[in-house]
Amino acid sequence: ARGAHRRSTHPWHRRAASVAQWQQEGRVAVWLHVPIFQSGLAAVAASQGFAFHHAESGSATLTRWLGEGPSRLPAFASHQLGVAGAVLDENSGKVLVVQDRNKTVNGWKFPGGLSNPGEDIGDTAVREVFEETGIKSEFKSILSIRQQHKHPGAFGKSDMYIICRLQPSSFTINFCQQECLRCEWMDLDELARTKHATPITSNVAKLLLYGYREGFDKIDITMREFPAVYTGLFYKLYHRELPESYRNIT
Repeated sequence: ARGAHRRSTHPWHRRAASVAQWQQEGRVAVWLHVPIFQSGLAAVAASQGFAFHHAESGSATLTRWLGEGPSRLPAFASHQLGVAGAVLDENSGKVLVVQDRNKTVNGWKFPGGLSNPGEDIGDTAVREVFEETGIKSEFKSILSIRQQHKHPGAFGKSDMYIICRLQPSSFTINFCQQECLRCEWMDLDELARTKHATPITSNVAKLLLYGYREGFDKIDITMREFPAVYTGLFYKLYHRELPESYRNIT
């Protein structure tokens, strides 16, 4: 259940009475949304047992658990999502790599960055590759997913890092000099062997080399879109490709 907003003009006993009424009504939790320009109300809510749940640019949301036992309310977003694009030119066997300008160890890596809210994984990879390198590309598959906890770059939260396989549609590099120190097309076999790449880049380069030589069907995690149970919404399911005879089972 969600509680209503409370005005700052309410006397203290009214606020306490509201909590008691919600409990009497059988509500198990109250969500309180406080606009940023009324942030002083957060202190008032805290005096009635509310705690911060999350904050966004224009408001903070507080909660109070009214049910029995420990709170069963879901935590706010605990992960950030990073996406990189391994852009492979199948004609030359070269892959696009960059060195970050602001890193202590400038190992070769795939261009990428954080996904925006509401942005699909493949769209993030294509956008980030273009912004960093000037190369246009098309999403083909997911190659790997890394999960890391207590990530310093994620405010100590958890981090999901997804590397996608992309197919280039342009080849002239025009890299962002604020973000990148170097950018080049490197032979995939060389990237798989070099000591000057980040560990995850080396591992994914070997995976990509295997797919390039033996067939991408051995490494690709592809995507299909389906209608969600919520009217008008859709979801994307990423998985290894199924044979058509299995996809069409009804």
